[in-house]
Amino acid sequence: MTDYGFNFLWMFSYNGQPAQAPDERALDFLAEFGFNFVRVPTDYRFWTHTFDYFHPDETVWAQIDAYLDACQARGLHMCLNFHRAPGYCINANHLERHNLWQDAVAQDAFVWLWEQFARRYAHVPATALSFDLLNEPPTPGQYGMTRDIHAALVRRTAAAIRAISPQRPIQIDGLGGGHLAMPELADLDVIHSGRGYQPMAVSHYKAGWWPDVHLVTEPPVYPGVVWDGVVWNRETLRRFYQPWRAVQAAGRTIHIGEFGCYNQTSNDTALAWLADLLSLYREFGWGYSLWNFAGPFGIIGHGRPGARFETLHGYQVDRDLLDLLLENRIPS
Repeated sequence: MTDYGFNFLWMFSYNGQPAQAPDERALDFLAEFGFNFVRVPTDYRFWTHTFDYFHPDETVWAQIDAYLDACQARGLHMCLNFHRAPGYCINANHLERHNLWQDAVAQDAFVWLWEQFARRYAHVPATALSFDLLNEPPTPGQYGMTRDIHAALVRRTAAAIRAISPQRPIQIDGLGGGHLAMPELADLDVIHSGRGYQPMAVSHYKAGWWPDVHLVTEPPVYPGVVWDGVVWNRETLRRFYQPWRAVQAAGRTIHIGEFGCYNQTSNDTALAWLADLLSLYREFGWGYSLWNFAGPFGIIGHGRPGARFETLHGYQVDRDLLDLLLENRIPS
């Protein structure tokens, strides 16, 4: 069965506040509309203090138990992800004391933490839980990371998890912020997790945290926007994903762990781009997970001018975006 769903930011970024409780109303919405996948990006600083990686506050992990219980009660698969891991995060990496790609202590902690979760959830069936090892590793060359270093860490971690929990599904995000396929790991029995953000000029227009936001000076129009020296349309998107389709042809499952459009892009442009993106995923047989459920990229509360909202289960839902998500699923 192909997995379709959303990212939920309950334990996404530590700011001194406790993690959020599972949003059971939102999970009811997912189940009602036939979605089956919940990705939960986490920040290790919720359970680790002063970089003492090997002595976590396991009472915090009870909150992750609650997320899993709430998903299982509704027949939803939960994917547990490290958005911030010891020594690396795509956002504000300078906050880390160590370097995941260069420091043995960070690598050992990374593997050790996944071993702890493998033991904690060894009883949970593969249909209910997967592990997404690391959100959006950097572009090779950044922070001293190379494809060889990354592949070695992935293989080591996957072997450690499988030694404890042989049935556990494992996902690995593409390099370069999730965009670059990893043929060097096509032989490993893991799911390869891509991204649906290209062209970034459409998906991240006026997104203040995006480093290249200043390069997009005019509102994008799709098809036809020029980004990274390319005119983007449906066929450009098809070519962009060709390296991922090659990994798929080698026998690996592809899943799009994140995609979405920030709310500053015009509604017509956002829907035209998303229609091409989602129809290609359907053609390729790929599942997906929208970033996010409620928020500036979501189906609820994004506030994009011109969107058509409909009241569903007490939410003001972007009806056209929801319909695109529903129409481009492969029937189970």
